[in-house]
Amino acid sequence: MATAFSSDGEAALRRELGPAAAAAAPRGDLDGFYEMGRAAAFVRSGGFRKVALQFPDELLADAAAVAARMEAATGAEMYVLGDTTYGSCCVDEVAAEHAGAEAVLHYGPACLSPCGKLPVLHIFGQQPLDIGRCAEAFRELYPDRQSRVVVLNDVVYAHAMGELEQQLCPEYPNIVFSRVVCEDPPGPAPPGEVRQFGRQFLVEAPGGLQDCSMFYVGAEGLALTSFMLTWNRCPFSSFDPATGCGRRETLNVNRALMRRLYLVERARDARVVGILVGTLGVAGYLAVLQHLRELLRRAGKRSYTLAVGKPNPAKLANFLEVDVFVLVACAQNSLLDSSDFYRPVVTPYELELACNPAREWTGNYLTDFRDLLPGACAHVELPPAIPAADAVPDISLITGELRATQLCDRPASQLPPSTTLACRDQTRALAEISPAASFLESRSWRGLEQQLGQTPVSKAVQGRRGIAIAYEDEGREQP
Repeated sequence: MATAFSSDGEAALRRELGPAAAAAAPRGDLDGFYEMGRAAAFVRSGGFRKVALQFPDELLADAAAVAARMEAATGAEMYVLGDTTYGSCCVDEVAAEHAGAEAVLHYGPACLSPCGKLPVLHIFGQQPLDIGRCAEAFRELYPDRQSRVVVLNDVVYAHAMGELEQQLCPEYPNIVFSRVVCEDPPGPAPPGEVRQFGRQFLVEAPGGLQDCSMFYVGAEGLALTSFMLTWNRCPFSSFDPATGCGRRETLNVNRALMRRLYLVERARDARVVGILVGTLGVAGYLAVLQHLRELLRRAGKRSYTLAVGKPNPAKLANFLEVDVFVLVACAQNSLLDSSDFYRPVVTPYELELACNPAREWTGNYLTDFRDLLPGACAHVELPPAIPAADAVPDISLITGELRATQLCDRPASQLPPSTTLACRDQTRALAEISPAASFLESRSWRGLEQQLGQTPVSKAVQGRRGIAIAYEDEGREQP
């Protein structure tokens, strides 16, 4: 799971670009794969003159051809977004606004997190699916025709779910197919209806969702892991279209939850928390940042808000004063495996478990930070502050030391006068200077010295080939 946001870079350096590496889309059917007609109708109906086309790495080989066809069909200017700021499953509204785009066409797999600013059309790419083999695998996994099963799918196979439903529904009267919805439906969900992860389905089982099994059509990945942790009381099976094999998922959910609950204990012990901004496009991210700051302030912990792009161990190692990080990202990318990091990385829900005494562990795991905001289904109000004399002492399960668990409250009127305003330039414009930011700015890193004007100019010469860990001439004497 760490590869969603970080890696050692070796795979990218060794990857060979060419037809074999960019064979995700059928070469002769760009119009069908990228749904050119639907995309052009979206641009024309909205009257957009500048449109951003966001592609994941595996589809970038088709970007130029798609942009040219879209410009010819709509007359609008097309801008290709290749290197997204965070995960490619999220809509990169910031990069689109840099180009002055009025709308975004998002291609490839998507987390379906709602956006706050620009109109978005999701085009998943119609990956091939062997309907017959998938139905056969389903029958092998669920021989009882009365089984209650909810069928989930990766978004790239959404186009084939209708045909699969026609094959299985006559045989399985209690089967339920989820629908992919790119926007949150208006109003509250009716009883029995589940709306989560851009999926919508109705459960009529007497015991609710926990009486159902889950069948996932798609490859193993972050989406499946998020589903399994969230609906951890449901047994899961899956069918991988790439291999044509169905299987019962054996992910040890209990062990994964124990690992996450261990991180909750680390968050309880932390005194300094770094809030990592992992998205700038998901609706509600500013509200949850403010919510986390207030939660940490009431819990007596210091917090720093950090925007470092895609986090990796090297970046976060620069903040040794931070005891634990909390990642604000979409539901798929929030479960970051931090085993290779110097400090743990938790989710907003885990931080709430650690710092909000009113929130208790119920067995239901939440990966969408919007569920924690006021008015959401899982919002829990912060309890009133308790005097220190009445607080029940708590002992850390990791260090064995006493720690404070009660909430403290300092009204705004009792805060010391602010000294963070200063003149920014000669125009007397005011700038806010955070003491925390000033402390981090005092640390610096010095790289190679440029020595401008001191180095003699010379012609370019042939250098080494390869990567630093294995140059092609490694071990041979240099002439």
